[in-house]
Amino acid sequence: MTKLRLPAMSHGVTSFIWAVGFAVFIWIGGIGIGISRATSGLFALVALCAIFLFVRVYGEDEPRRS
Repeated sequence: MTKLRLPAMSHGVTSFIWAVGFAVFIWIGGIGIGISRATSGLFALVALCAIFLFVRVYGEDEPRRS
């Protein structure tokens, strides 16, 4: 019986998925603590861009040279 594997995704797609997930978390958390939806959305949008760039640049391990 063969095991199913996830398809290979580029690092940019993975970075974007992480960024969207954290941005939604920040947006919902901001609304939950009483920040207006617009302000919370603005913070989430800025965080999405920052998280995407951070994960894109620093998130991938460099291959080891042996």
